[in-house]
Amino acid sequence: MTIELKVPTLGESITEATVGAWSKKVGESVKKDEVLVSLETDKVAVEVSAPAAGVLAAISAKEGDTVVIGQVIGAIDESGKAAAAAPAAAAPAPAPTPAPAPAPAPAPAPAPAAGPSAVAVTGEDAYDLVIIGGGPAGYTAAIRAGQLGFKTAIVEKRGTLGGTCLNVGCIPSKALLHATELFDEASHGFAKFGIKAEGVSVDLDAMMAHKSKVVGELTKGIEFLMKKNKVTYIVGAARFAGPDTIDVALNGGGTRTIKAARTMIATGSDVSSLPGITIDEKTVVSSTGALSLAKVPAKLIVIGGGVIGLELGSVWRRLGAEVTVVEFLDRITPAMDGEISKNFQRILGKQGFEFMLSHKVTGVKPTKKGATVTVVPVAGGDEKVLEADIVLVAVGRRPYTDGLNLAAAGVATTERGFIPVDAHYATNVPHIYAVGDVIGGLMLAHKAEEEGVAAVEIMAGQHGHVNYDAIPGVIYTMPEIANVGRTEEELKKAGIAYKIGKFPFTANARAKANGQTEGFVKVIADAATDRILGAHIIGADAGNMIAEVVTAIEFGGAAEDLARTSHAHPTEMEAIREAALGVNGAIRQM
Repeated sequence: MTIELKVPTLGESITEATVGAWSKKVGESVKKDEVLVSLETDKVAVEVSAPAAGVLAAISAKEGDTVVIGQVIGAIDESGKAAAAAPAAAAPAPAPTPAPAPAPAPAPAPAPAAGPSAVAVTGEDAYDLVIIGGGPAGYTAAIRAGQLGFKTAIVEKRGTLGGTCLNVGCIPSKALLHATELFDEASHGFAKFGIKAEGVSVDLDAMMAHKSKVVGELTKGIEFLMKKNKVTYIVGAARFAGPDTIDVALNGGGTRTIKAARTMIATGSDVSSLPGITIDEKTVVSSTGALSLAKVPAKLIVIGGGVIGLELGSVWRRLGAEVTVVEFLDRITPAMDGEISKNFQRILGKQGFEFMLSHKVTGVKPTKKGATVTVVPVAGGDEKVLEADIVLVAVGRRPYTDGLNLAAAGVATTERGFIPVDAHYATNVPHIYAVGDVIGGLMLAHKAEEEGVAAVEIMAGQHGHVNYDAIPGVIYTMPEIANVGRTEEELKKAGIAYKIGKFPFTANARAKANGQTEGFVKVIADAATDRILGAHIIGADAGNMIAEVVTAIEFGGAAEDLARTSHAHPTEMEAIREAALGVNGAIRQM
C-alpha cells in the first residue's frame, strides 16, 4: 500500500514552509518514524517522519520548494517497491553530480554516565531514562532530558500525551469557562455598556466541539515536541518487572520490555470519591464527566467546595443550572486566605450559587430523574434529602500508581499511596525518581512541570531546584482568584510578624472602565525585612496579575521593590503597586 506524505500542521497562523534536505533517496528503505525531511518556517522546524516501514516511493517536493499545509510531498510504499516514475525524479544524466550532503546535525550532549543514581543497562531497548506518565511532569521532563542528551522513552497508556490537565482537566475546563463567560457577558453584561444583544443562545454541541478541538491540537503539539527532542513515545501501560526492567502492555497489542538506567514515575493523580458513592459518569460524575454533559442540568449538586467544583459549577451555572455546593468544612476553598475565601463566597452567591457549609454527605442514590443526595449537619441535626439532575463529586484527588507493580521495583509508598522522595526526587530506590501529583504537595500542573525539569537536571549533575514558595495557584472563575506564598492564617500560626497592604479594584481606573470592580489585591510582607511573603488577589484578571508577585518572590523582592516599579496607566496591574505601597504607607490607600 502506498501512503502519501503530507505537510502537517505547522503551528498557529503558519500556513507554508520551505522544504529542507531529504534524508533518503527514492527507492531507499525507511524505518517507521524515521525522519525523512525537515520543513522550515520563520518560527519552527517541523520534521516529517515515515508513518510506516517500506521504501521512499516518491518525492514530489524537492529541497528549497515552498509547500503548504496538506500538500503531498512524497510517498511511502509499504510493499517495499519504489514508484515506477517518481514525480521528482529527473532523467539520468551522463555524469550526474551528486547533490551536496546535508550539513550534519549538531551532536547531542553526551548522556550522563551511570553513577550512584543510575544502573548500567544495555541493548536496543535500553534507555538512560524511562518516564512513566505523559502528563505535565512527564512530558516536560522528557523534553529536558532530550535536550541534555539522555536517550529517553516516555510511556503513556492514555493514547494521547498531556495527562489529566490537557485531556480532561485544566485545558478543557478553561475552554468551557471562557465560552460560558462570553455567553454570560453577552446575556447580562452588555447593556451597561450601551450594547443591545437580543436572542443570545448556546449551541452546546458547538461549544463542546471547540473544547475538543483545542485539546486535540495541543496534544498533537506535545507529540511533535517528543519527536523534535528525540524522545521515544511508547503507547501502553507500564509495569515494573524489576528495578531496571519495565514491561509495557502496548495499546495496539503485545508487550514490549524496556530497560532503564533511571526511571521517573510521573503517573499523576485520579479522582477521589466518598464511601458509598459510586461515580458512573452519567448521573453521578467526576470532573471528567462534568466536562462532557450532553445537556445543561436543571439542578446540579456539587459535593466539595474546592477549586474543581467551583470552576465546573460556574460553567453550568452560567448556562442556566441551579447549583448547590455542599462542603464539609465551614468555608469554601479552605486552604486559601480567609478574607479572599469569604469574599469569593459572597460573589458566587450573587451569581446564584447556593451553599450548604458544615454539612456531610451520607449518601447518593440514583433515581429515574437523576439522583438524591442525603446530607446531615457536621455538628449534628436532622438529615436533608436534596434532589438533582446531576451530582458532581469534587472532593479531591488521590495519587495514581495503579498497575505499576511498585513492589517488583522495591519502591515504597505512604499509607495514602503517595511516593516519598528525597530532596533530589529520588525514591527509596536511588535510580528511580518520582515527581508531580504522585509525590503529594500542591496538585498543580505547573508545580509538576517544575519538579520534572528539576529532577532531570539533577540527574545530569546540574542544580535543579523548585522554590515552593513561588508556586502560584489560580481559580479561573469570574472573578478569578490567585495566590502565591503564605496566608495570614499560616503566618499567625507560625508566629511570624507581618504587615499587609490592600487595594480594591473599585479604586482602579481600568477596572472601573471595564466594569469589573469586584475584588482586591493583598500583599503580605515580613514586618522586619519587608520581604514579600505572599500575595492574594480576587479580581477579573488575577491569574495573569499574580505572575508579577511570583517573580518578585523568586528574586527575594521586598514590598518596596513592587511599590517603586513603574506600572503602565491605566491597568489593573496598578492595583498590585498600590497594595505594595500600602504595606509601608500608601499614597492612595483607600
